[in-house]
Amino acid sequence: MPVPTRRTARGARRPRSSLWRTLAIPLAYLVIAGFGIWWIDVRPSAVLAGLDDIASLLGRMLPPAIPEPANLFALILQTLWIAIAGTGFAAIVSVFLAAAASRHYAGPRVVGLLARGIIIVLRAIPSLVFALIFVRIFGLGPFAGALAIGCHSIGMIAKMMADTFDELSPTAREAVSAAGAGRAQTFVATTLSRSMPDIVSLVLYRLDINIRASAVLGIVGAGGIGVALQQAIGSLSYRTAAGIIVVIVLLLLVLEGLSYLAQRALTQHAAERTVAQLYGAGPDTARPGWNRPRVSRALAVWIPLGLFAVAVSQLSLNTSRLGQAWSQARDILAGFLPPHFSVEILMGIFETVVMAMTATAFGVVFGLVIAVLSTPYLVRFEPLNLLLRGLVVLLRGVPDIIWALLFVAALGLGPFAGFLALTISCTALASKFFTDGLLKIDPLPVRALEATGAGRLQVFVSGVWPQFVPSFISNTLFTSDLALRESAVLGIVGAGGIGFLLQESIVSLDYQTTAGILIGLVVVVVALETVAQQARRKVL
Repeated sequence: MPVPTRRTARGARRPRSSLWRTLAIPLAYLVIAGFGIWWIDVRPSAVLAGLDDIASLLGRMLPPAIPEPANLFALILQTLWIAIAGTGFAAIVSVFLAAAASRHYAGPRVVGLLARGIIIVLRAIPSLVFALIFVRIFGLGPFAGALAIGCHSIGMIAKMMADTFDELSPTAREAVSAAGAGRAQTFVATTLSRSMPDIVSLVLYRLDINIRASAVLGIVGAGGIGVALQQAIGSLSYRTAAGIIVVIVLLLLVLEGLSYLAQRALTQHAAERTVAQLYGAGPDTARPGWNRPRVSRALAVWIPLGLFAVAVSQLSLNTSRLGQAWSQARDILAGFLPPHFSVEILMGIFETVVMAMTATAFGVVFGLVIAVLSTPYLVRFEPLNLLLRGLVVLLRGVPDIIWALLFVAALGLGPFAGFLALTISCTALASKFFTDGLLKIDPLPVRALEATGAGRLQVFVSGVWPQFVPSFISNTLFTSDLALRESAVLGIVGAGGIGFLLQESIVSLDYQTTAGILIGLVVVVVALETVAQQARRKVL
């Protein structure tokens, strides 16, 4: 019997260690979900009783009643202007913050640290919380909503933009810098220009998210179609509320289709493996001419800039209120000091985290089942695949705070309503991510196994799942990251968590408590992000 050498023994331990690290993440979610089921009091009898109440509520919502078309159309346009203005503002500011936060930034170290700190703080605070604060500063209306959307978006766009800058090869930058170009010239010519396709894709993705977010900002008075929804629910006009929800879902579905077509057009030449030609032939070599790609690029720049300018002009900025904004902001910032911490705040944040993690665990399980059945690796029945994908699109079309409003109306106040809303949201998100991940796996191992006569289950277990595991873990962590931010605001409509206390502290001008809650949220988000990064580094 051969005796294993030290090297072979060490080599044998590595896969076992990697296996345990891979299993540690799902086990951690299962443990937290088990505790969350007890904490939130998720019982089959409560779920069944809730189904009766939800059916009763749906009965009062049908048939949906559409509000006055002219007023509804104006609110839809306002929602779009809020999303476009906020996303444009975030994209412009993010370029400077991402450049300073990048590892390749060669300026003062304190500027880089300050940029990273701003990105972390802005990412940790949900857009609805920003909306609550900006409504106090700038008054009711779409201007506060656009600023809220923009501030929260900066945190995500700037972080992902900085990651894109970090991944670029330094060769071009060093060559241009060696030729005597200044720091700004080098950045524009080598870093920004090469990152532009990724940046455009990132901004389009964020615009999709922001349109969903801006549709509900009216719940806290920040303009958009959410104002009509809040008024309808507040006056118990459930048929009108159902009509507004249908309009929101249709609007989001149309915009999702347009976003998909735009992204496909931008990446079409890469999919066809063709070489993009930057310029057409000009009258001489020093004056390049116009060709179709150059016209497309020019339109892709000027049309969004034009839309951004129109959107900003439609925000109904109250100039008299703007003059008081600085004094309002100064009072709020001064009121933050010293921050107030209490057991009630800690319990609210704890409940928020438990809701988010438990809903993520349920959503990942349901999402994985939907994703597997939506792809042809295990079940090849196209009508079922199409039906499930349509279901996911519909679920994603309804913002989670609207789900929370419905569950609160049917089941009453508390974390159970928030847990159900987040579970639906996490299921839709996870199933989309998992479906995309499954469709991107290398088909060669699958075909090789099929050629040997392996069954469908054997092909999935041996050819699909090993390739899918990194995507599964990464997207699970990302889903929980988003769920945590969303669960922090569901309390605004009474669905549990810290949101209710946060809204009460702002409305009652108790800014010391507001500051304590925001600091607690930032600490929790940063801690969970650190854990997620460590998990990705160890496992992926």
